[in-house]
Amino acid sequence: MTYREAIDELETILRALETDSVDVDDLTARVERSAELIRLCRRKLRHAEASLDRVFDTLDDEDDADERTDDEAEDEFEESDEDDHDHLTGGPGRAW
Repeated sequence: MTYREAIDELETILRALETDSVDVDDLTARVERSAELIRLCRRKLRHAEASLDRVFDTLDDEDDADERTDDEAEDEFEESDEDDHDHLTGGPGRAW
């Protein structure tokens, strides 16, 4: 049963209870069925939340890896930029 089907059935039970068209003998069965449906919906919501958390954790891990790669590239650029000054006219420590 899907989440949507469970919600639809719960709504049907609720409408029946609101209109007083449920006799006392059937009331217990409907309340028990409602409890089952609510448990099912909760399980599905917890499962969906866990799945989304895994997806977002994966995205966060990828972002962290990208940031580390960007930082490493920036560090390499800065190191090579410092080395380039040694080859400029006048050499290190001399006015250009």
